[in-house]
Amino acid sequence: MVRVLLGPNGLTPVFERAKQHADKTVALTFDADMTSDQGPRAAGGERFDNPELISTLRTLKVPSTIFMTGRWAEEYPDQAKSIGTDPNFEIANHSYSHHAFKSPCYGLPALDGAAARADVDRAFAAFRQAGAVNTVPYFRFPGGCYDDPALRALSTARVTAVQWDVVSGDAFAKDPDAVAEQVLAGVKPGSVVVMHCTRSAAPVTEEAIRKIVPELRKRGFRFVKVSELIGT
Repeated sequence: MVRVLLGPNGLTPVFERAKQHADKTVALTFDADMTSDQGPRAAGGERFDNPELISTLRTLKVPSTIFMTGRWAEEYPDQAKSIGTDPNFEIANHSYSHHAFKSPCYGLPALDGAAARADVDRAFAAFRQAGAVNTVPYFRFPGGCYDDPALRALSTARVTAVQWDVVSGDAFAKDPDAVAEQVLAGVKPGSVVVMHCTRSAAPVTEEAIRKIVPELRKRGFRFVKVSELIGT
């Protein structure tokens, strides 16, 4: 069982990168984004999932953490269950609605404290409804935007907020080589890499992964889930 302790001043703790430097571990994380109002776009054929990416991660045997929104789990319940019952993966919370927990934040509509706390609970409920069991008490703020009031609002949720130290640049990217190069240039022992599991918003991520994984392994890195990285 993963235990979560409160951070300073009773705020939700924030994790960005493992403090240890000897063990060459790295956590690849993938945000499965979908907002609460994008149902019509999905119904019209826009794909917010990326099954090819998940398949490649399985083929390459890369343990990974998927930061999933509740709305994504509702749109793709079979995939959420498949990911959430595969020991290769763990599902963490990326909110239900993908609304901002701090404003301004990339134009996202904002939630107040009570609504933010409820949004987190609603996402975990959506994971359970889909049949995902490999869930962990970690949370990623939409857009990575947070402040002390946001950390205070989530304190009773008993989650750890997980940020990152390596930005892949895969969002809306068209060149997988550029994404791979950015990741490879930034990774250090204990790094957390942020990527996306959404074809419409990150169409070249799967191709970039096929370049990133063998090169990092050649450099002696071992892939781990966030839960292992935090536990080190």
